[in-house]
Order: sequence, then C-alpha cells, then structure tokens
Amino acid sequence: MDAFIGALDSALRTLFAPARASRPDPSQGCRGDGPADAVDRRESIGLMRVNHVGEVCAQALYTAQALATRDPQLRRHFEHASREETDHLAWTQARLQALGGRPSLLNPLWYAGAFGLGLLAGRLGDRVSLGFVVETERQVEAHLDSHLDRLPADDHASRAIVAQMKADEAEHAAQALGAGAVPLPAPVKGLMRAAAKVMTTTAHHI
Repeated sequence: MDAFIGALDSALRTLFAPARASRPDPSQGCRGDGPADAVDRRESIGLMRVNHVGEVCAQALYTAQALATRDPQLRRHFEHASREETDHLAWTQARLQALGGRPSLLNPLWYAGAFGLGLLAGRLGDRVSLGFVVETERQVEAHLDSHLDRLPADDHASRAIVAQMKADEAEHAAQALGAGAVPLPAPVKGLMRAAAKVMTTTAHHI
C-alpha cells in the first residue's frame, strides 16, 4: 500500500505540480531570449514540448519499474534515475514557459501509457526491465541528437538543455547495462520506436 501511495504521489506531482531541479539549469547564462523568427520559435516550442513529454514518460517508467521490482538495490537505482530525470522535467518545463509555449494537453495519457509499459517490463523480470531502460535511453539519446540538428541555431538555451539531457540519458543506459540488463528482441525494439514516433509526432502539436 505504501508503494502504491508513493506511485500515486509521483504521478500527481509529475502532472500537476511544478518540477524542482536539484542541478543548475544548463541554459543559465545563455545569451538571447530565443529565436526571433516566429516560425523558428514555434519549432523550438514544439520540440521542447516533445522533450517535456519524454520526461513525463520517464517519470512514469521509472516509478512503475521501482514499484515492480522486489530488489531493494534495483529499486534505489530506479529512484535515483528518476530524480535525475526530474531535473530534465524542470528544465524543459521552464524552457517551454520562457518560449511562451505550453505542455502537451495529453500528458495524463502519455503518463498512463508509459506507466503501464514500465510495469509490464518490471513484471517480466529485473534484467528485462533494465534492458527496457537501455533501449529506451538509447532511443531517447538518438531522438535528442536529432533535436540538436532541428533546433534553431539562435536558440542557445534550448540547445544547452538538450545537450545535457543527451549526456545524462547515455549515462543512464550505461548504468543499466552495468546493472545486468539483457538486450531486447528486435521486434520489441521496433514496436518501441513506432510508439515513440506516434507520441513525438502528436506531442509536437497537441
């Protein structure tokens, strides 16, 4: 019951409360207020909205995986990763506001779907759950790399945030590998990429 209440509290805080970062925002000290061109600003808003959705999903995934495992050490691993992802949640949230954008209207749906996937991965065993982390983080890292190509050149703040997030995601994948992750089958990886494509395309606009 305590674990369930903790998971519910995490969901409510992720969806309805301002996130608080434990590390400095990478965009601090960046010059300029963002893209001057209206089209470029809309692109930055769309991309940072997608990144914010990704962090909402990360909170759901790690919360569900921590709930599913019976290994106290692994639970602490997931909880630690979740706290680092909270930094990303706070940074993307603040950047969206600075750009004059808003979060995705479908965040509760994204959270619920990611929580279900995390719980399923956890039920399949700890090594599979860690493998799910590895594949998720690798796909997110590639996705963030593409955003560095797409973000307007004069949006220095957004680019600084995305670059730090990319480095953190690579570290999370490496940590999961070190903890005993097993590779996921190719069809599962393909399904994950397809689901991510639907989410990112939709969240860019809604």
